[in-house]
Amino acid sequence: MNFQHKNDKQFINIKFESSPNTDSIMRKLQNPFETLPEYYCFGCSAKNHHGLQMEFFEDGDDIVSKWEPKDFYQGYIDVLHGGIQSTLMDEIASWVVFVKMKTGGVTSRLTSRFRKPVSVNEGPLTIRARLREQKRQIAVIDVQLFNARGVVCSESVAEYYVMSEEQARKEMKYPGAEAFYG
Repeated sequence: MNFQHKNDKQFINIKFESSPNTDSIMRKLQNPFETLPEYYCFGCSAKNHHGLQMEFFEDGDDIVSKWEPKDFYQGYIDVLHGGIQSTLMDEIASWVVFVKMKTGGVTSRLTSRFRKPVSVNEGPLTIRARLREQKRQIAVIDVQLFNARGVVCSESVAEYYVMSEEQARKEMKYPGAEAFYG
């Protein structure tokens, strides 16, 4: 699968080595923030009944989420709203920072491309993200969103301002990478 994104008027091809249809064994990640009473993340808190309630898995270098769209997330009839797609891709990029980079950070830029409509009625979507590079305190993360048939429908390049682990623990209540493994 090729992943193309726009980066200052250039297109760069990135190839994910594994697709969402492989039978590789993925390790389920825990959400250690769920124990915080004030935690209601729109992307991943199970307590936020209006949110996306994403769950995450580790698959080699990738962080993966399987997510079932609901009708109330549509824009046009039967089409998942582009803002929701962007939120799914931004959220999984933050988990790359938490788990793969072992710290916290905040989105500084998210560039998304919407290639095909995403149906809210075809079954679960797969969102897959991977760290491409880190330049000082900016992490560049590639994300793809696949429909239920495994077709890439949208993709993003997320740029995250990455904090030191000490700063993330202090400002974001980051629990340390080991907490994501239960």
